[in-house]
Amino acid sequence: MKIWFDILTPKQLLFFAPMVSKLTKNHKILCTSRNYREVVELAKIKNVNLRLIGKHGGSTKEGKLHSSIQRMNHLLDLIAKFSPDLTISFCSPEAARISYGIGIKHIAFSDSPHAEAVMRLSVPLVQKLLIPWVIPKNEFVKYGISKKDIIHYKAIDAAVIVKEKSKTKNVDVDRSKKTIVIRPEESEAAYILGKTESDNIIHEISKESKSRNIIVLARYISQKNRLKEKFGNKVIIMDKVVDGKSLLSITDLFIGSGGTMTAESALMGVPTISYDAAPNYIEKYLVRIGLVKRETNPKKISILGKKMLKDKKTNREKAKIILASMEDPYLKLVEAIKTV
Repeated sequence: MKIWFDILTPKQLLFFAPMVSKLTKNHKILCTSRNYREVVELAKIKNVNLRLIGKHGGSTKEGKLHSSIQRMNHLLDLIAKFSPDLTISFCSPEAARISYGIGIKHIAFSDSPHAEAVMRLSVPLVQKLLIPWVIPKNEFVKYGISKKDIIHYKAIDAAVIVKEKSKTKNVDVDRSKKTIVIRPEESEAAYILGKTESDNIIHEISKESKSRNIIVLARYISQKNRLKEKFGNKVIIMDKVVDGKSLLSITDLFIGSGGTMTAESALMGVPTISYDAAPNYIEKYLVRIGLVKRETNPKKISILGKKMLKDKKTNREKAKIILASMEDPYLKLVEAIKTV
């Protein structure tokens, strides 16, 4: 069988990498992506061979639409020539439109019903949709897919990333100090667009910069440059894209927007605060089971962070048990492939 994966974000690359590796043994695989810094660098780290078609659309609606149209145009010739039997994506609008247009069966994953624009453009066109069990099927039915075509799996997507065996590489920091990692929000995503709540959090946390390693893991070059200009030497702005597990393995406190890296950190048992930039079911689940603390006020985050750094009690054992209880979504994918 010929299978086309369209992989658009760092999370998707990390989530799909083990599946691509398994399917490559018996199938011919084509992986496409966009020219997007974190995805390109992570693909090198994870040894995933990507064909880069098009680029990230930036922060404006016009830019996103223009990039999507251009990307579809360039993808069409490549996909028609490859002639796949099946498309697998994380609700890629371009993959959905091309697959529908030339009659390729499409299986998609999603844990983001809050990403309304992407869901509207992709969900009605897929044959099967695989989602984490903590998200009600009706959250996706409203976008135009039948409930019978939605398949639950008992895992959150970060579990796949955390369980994947990978060598952690040394991250060069002063290990005599506590390390705080801050992940800014996905400021160019359609569901956030331009919000910079993390700036105020970085400002509050950076007041402790002499006694802590404060690392900010920016998403885009523009975001990285802006944060460097704003905060100077008060914090360490990571210049290179790193494997999240390598960084989290030396992290004493993680502060994230409530997305995938927040979930990775929680499942690794790292003390984790979510500032909930894009409210979602996965973050709510992790808060409910006690692996994540939620706080949105920057000053209160700073106070909570200090308390968590002093607290010797960690969630590592609890996280290990919860992680072990989660299934591999790949098995549900194999079942879905048989049905389409």
